[in-house]
Amino acid sequence: MRAKLFIVIIIGMILLMRLAQSGQSKPEEQDVNWVLLNSAFEGATFVGDTKQCLMCHEVDGFMAKYNETAHAHMFNHPRGSLEAVNCESCHGPRSQHLYDYDVSLAIEPEKYSIVCMQCHKGAERIHWSASLHKTAEVGCVSCHTLMEKRSPQALLSAQSETQLCSGCHMDVVAKTMRNFRHPIQEGKVECSSCHNVHGSPGKGQLVKGNINETCYGCHQDKRGPFIWEHSPVRDDCMTCHDPHGSNNMSMLVTQSASLCVSCHQYGGHINQYRYNRVSTPYGNGCINCHVTVHGSNHPSGAKFNR
Repeated sequence: MRAKLFIVIIIGMILLMRLAQSGQSKPEEQDVNWVLLNSAFEGATFVGDTKQCLMCHEVDGFMAKYNETAHAHMFNHPRGSLEAVNCESCHGPRSQHLYDYDVSLAIEPEKYSIVCMQCHKGAERIHWSASLHKTAEVGCVSCHTLMEKRSPQALLSAQSETQLCSGCHMDVVAKTMRNFRHPIQEGKVECSSCHNVHGSPGKGQLVKGNINETCYGCHQDKRGPFIWEHSPVRDDCMTCHDPHGSNNMSMLVTQSASLCVSCHQYGGHINQYRYNRVSTPYGNGCINCHVTVHGSNHPSGAKFNR
């Protein structure tokens, strides 16, 4: 009886939560406080007539480029009150702009994100407010160009995601040019394959909660569980690997045998790297014998021999 009562209570709570969510206002009904973004909006009202905008902006070529974007297709076929406002849904009330053609109603890029969040909130952007990009005063319009289609994906300001990110992250770009790296330059892996640029609860804006879970998205054979585990592997993949690129095999942070002896510095091993450098005939050193360094399920795998 108690179990049934508990199930009924849980179902009731779920129904109440859904009712509460259905009663919340939709993104298109949420207003932006334009005066907080720019005090020049004080007293301005919505014109509600796109033709007024086109009297000037059709001439300067803006609309010809804009009509090729995803936003144009959406606003030209509005599905709600916000989209029906068209230009002013993103640019704010423009009654004063009709009579005074200046840039006084311009909004700073980092503040423009509040406007974008009218529609683009939740999902992968749920952590935007505390993201590294936002705290560094990088806004939506820093990476996205809304009035012109410059990229086939996501209205990016550059032709590709890699080109866009490389504009700031030059240190990472240098690593992607090294001998051993992920196929980023070939377009098989993108920055967003590992990072959520809109924010993440973990460090490095990773798409998963931590580094290992992110790596396991592709490298599932390294996940385990294993009978014989290698503690650095369970702790952090970046203990041994540099995911952006390295001049060492397998993107190791340093040469293979040197990496191993940074922890395993006991003496007496017949092939220990610091005593016998000819033990690295293939440039592998320790893993000539200890081949399953990520873990092993073999009965003889205590030393990761198999």
